Formats: sequence, structure tokens, C-alpha cells
Amino acid sequence: MTTAMTQRFQGQDLLRIGAGDSYLLLAPEHGGRLVRWVHRGEDILYWPDNADWTRVAKVRGGNPLLFPFIGRHFVDGEAGKWRDADGVVRDMPQHGFARDLPFAVTERSDDAVSLTLSALASSATTHAAYPFAFAFTVTYRLLPDGVEATFAIRNDGTAPLPHYAGHHFYFALPHGARGQSRLSLPAAARVRQLGDGSLTAPEPGDPTYTIDDARLQDTYHVLQGDTGTVRLELPSRTISIALDGAPDSAPNTPWYAVTTWTEAAESDFYCVEPWLGLPNAIDHRHGLHWVAAGTTASASCRLRIV
Repeated sequence: MTTAMTQRFQGQDLLRIGAGDSYLLLAPEHGGRLVRWVHRGEDILYWPDNADWTRVAKVRGGNPLLFPFIGRHFVDGEAGKWRDADGVVRDMPQHGFARDLPFAVTERSDDAVSLTLSALASSATTHAAYPFAFAFTVTYRLLPDGVEATFAIRNDGTAPLPHYAGHHFYFALPHGARGQSRLSLPAAARVRQLGDGSLTAPEPGDPTYTIDDARLQDTYHVLQGDTGTVRLELPSRTISIALDGAPDSAPNTPWYAVTTWTEAAESDFYCVEPWLGLPNAIDHRHGLHWVAAGTTASASCRLRIV
């Protein structure tokens, strides 16, 4: 019998959820990072052997949590800025600040864990960039054939709260196998971000790509419906990602886009990232969501090994 416990990994004591050869390893104090997802003895996510644990936010691997906004933001062409409803220009790091901050373990069981970042716990760090009272929770739940990941964004303040969070899954894929791997998407349009933060005109997306297709690199696949399933077919396994909303009674925030990216031609990972909006949405409104005061919004995806 195994339950939620810690496991030593790369000199760190990580939180372990699961039993036997199917489990998760997480680093709550390092941005709530999911470091390893092991399914029947095989690593599904990439994590580097030489990870720098003094700068985990910069490590290419696992699943960084992107909140409150994803991507790069601009004000008058200057990167790293956003303008609030009162016209105040504020700093915002790429992909938000959540991946740089410690999360608290708020619930855990044999097969599930909830990690929370709250403004109450991190107000000195977050308030200047994001002046809202919030609690951002991610819950990972192991399934017999995969894992479910759920976001919950609670507005503890009196004003509407803007957000568009996202996942950044680094799937393990030897770079030499990209040509033998395929990505299938629900109906979507391809969009990219330009150097000033604006978006390219949408162009029709394809239903299936090989992973070495240059059109996938750093591309936002804007979904044409509120639900759908993404399939990543690798030589060793197929991973399906169901984007079909929240698992409970909380208001559902629909997934807006799936982003595809890798760092370099020799990188042994490929990123498939469900996002709730597009970068700079606070300005152009594509995927901008609001949570009313005193309410919670949720979004869930289920990743299964086929």
C-alpha cells in the first residue's frame, strides 16, 4: 500500500501521489510543478537529468503552471507589460508568476492532490502585477489509464477578476522520432503572435500533422468548439487529451487554444499545451475570461494513454 508521500529525486524531496509503477512526482514549493508522470513504469513527461533546482521556473520539463496570464504581453510595443481597466500599466512576466512561487498542498489522497497559490499567501509578490484577491488551485487525479488536471480560479475580491491560465506539458519524444509522430486536433485555426503582441490573421488548420511540420512551431491552434480531443501519436504510445470542461458544478471556462512548441531541433521533448486564452488577451480579448466576485471558475482536461 502506498499513499501520498515524499520521494527523493535529484536531491529533492518531492510529493508522490500514486502506487506501484504509476505515480506523479510534484514540487509544490517550485511553482506547483508536476515533475514526473510515470505510467506503468514509463515516463510520459520529459525532465532533464541536469535540472537546475535553483531556477526551476526556467527548467524545460514536467508541466509548469501558467497563471494568471499566458505568453508575452505588451503595452505600446514594450514587452512584459499590461494595462488594467483603470489604465495603470503593470509588469507581468512571460507566462505569469505562478511558476515562480510556492504552492500549498490543500488536499491530498492516495490518488489525488490539490495545490493552491493564493493572493493572501503571496500578496507582496503578486499584488503589483495582479491586484486581485484570488486562489488558484490545480488538482491532479490519477486515472487507471492516465491523469486528470483541473484548474479552479476563485475570486475572493469585490471586482471581476481577469484570467487565462494554461498548461505547458513537456511530452517525452526523442527528437529523431518527430517524423514518425503525429498530432491530431479538433477543428482549429492557426494563429501566431507578432513581435508587437498582435496576432496574425487566422488560417485554416489541418486535422493532422507530423511533429516535424514547421507550421506547428510556436503556433496557437484556436479551437472552433468548446470541447474536443487532441491525440499525440508517438512511436511508443498515444496520448489523448480530452478538453471537455470542468468535472464538477463550478462554472466551466472553455479551453480556447492548444499551443505546440519545442525549443530546438535536438530537444527530446515536444510541448502540447491546453490554454484558456491567447497571449496578450487582456488587450485584444481573444480568450479573455472574467470570474465574478465571490465565485469560482474551473477547467479540466484528461490525459489518457491509449
